[in-house]
Amino acid sequence: MRTVNRKANFHYRLEPEKIEAGISLRGTEAKAIRENRVDLSDATVRIMNGEAFLINAVIVAQGLANYDQTRIRKLLLHKSEVIALDTKAKQAKLTLVPIVLYTKGRLVKLEIRLGKPKRKFEKRASIKAQDIKREIEQEFKVR
Repeated sequence: MRTVNRKANFHYRLEPEKIEAGISLRGTEAKAIRENRVDLSDATVRIMNGEAFLINAVIVAQGLANYDQTRIRKLLLHKSEVIALDTKAKQAKLTLVPIVLYTKGRLVKLEIRLGKPKRKFEKRASIKAQDIKREIEQEFKVR
């Protein structure tokens, strides 16, 4: 299954470079991901103490008592990848944004991209451009 963070393109201007990371999961979280019970809309990736962590991702795992759905999950990356991501993010004041959570065989992978947060007027402009594009497409369909 694939879970896509559809709000990412609206809230961030994303860089083209993609990074694939594994995730350290617990219990029935892998099953919940395969059943697509995941929400990445408010999730971010942070680098702390030389390690990458997924924060605010909601994985709804069932059957566990006292389970925190938004717990912090460790990402599995090589040390050189973590250092490269951290330096790029700090130099250009970018945010690490989770884009897609998917399975690759038995493994669960997360696609991460660097993004610069959009300002309010940029979000309005992108909505306006989408509306114009939609209207043009509708005009061509009618004729």
